[in-house]
Amino acid sequence: MTDPLTPLLDLPGVADAVAAARDAVAEVHRHPANRRGWPTTAAEASVRAARASAAIDGGDTDIPEGGEVTDPVLAGALRVAEAIGPLLPTWQRAPLQALARLHVLAAADLTAEEDLGRPRVAPGVTSRLELLAGLVAGGTKAPAPVLVAVVHGELLTLAPFARANGVVARAAARLTMIGTGLDTKGLAVPEVSYLRKSGEYSAALAAFASGEPEGVARWLVFSCESLQAGAREAASIADAAGG
Repeated sequence: MTDPLTPLLDLPGVADAVAAARDAVAEVHRHPANRRGWPTTAAEASVRAARASAAIDGGDTDIPEGGEVTDPVLAGALRVAEAIGPLLPTWQRAPLQALARLHVLAAADLTAEEDLGRPRVAPGVTSRLELLAGLVAGGTKAPAPVLVAVVHGELLTLAPFARANGVVARAAARLTMIGTGLDTKGLAVPEVSYLRKSGEYSAALAAFASGEPEGVARWLVFSCESLQAGAREAASIADAAGG
């Protein structure tokens, strides 16, 4: 079968953006603080990613010390963040099962129990999810940053669930970052860049959703630039850790 993602590398600016993203993430993995102390920096990255992801969807960012998180969007994003590691094998083997679990965690306080983990019944939803799952489970040899961008953009565009699609899509992209080997330790925090550049984020997503080559290229380049920004965020975490 023809790899549907390989031609994306030929779009303007994509190959260079992919290379720059890979280099940036690899560089932060070499930071002294991340050689042995990476579990600490990865934990901080996970929390920052969850807070930013929640904020993008209108949630709170404050985590009370010793108190319970009451904002439902933030609570869901934090539950998702805690599940990334345990869900990784499922994501690589059975992506649709992992997506369902992500939705259960993200939307537990936002939607009816009978809707948790169940994609919408709408034309094209099931088939597009199955196609995406096939790519995640080994159906493409495209570079990791391309697959990360496609997973992220397709889930945001498709919005397969009634609620919490943003948190789920960004978590799926994070799983893809880790599972493809792009960022095996989960150090990068592109979610912070998505939040800071929310207008550009929305515009690039709309361009991707158009399906036009120029629009797809815009999203891929934006995603790769966000990975570079996420690596810079990771470096700031490592610097603060004293490495």
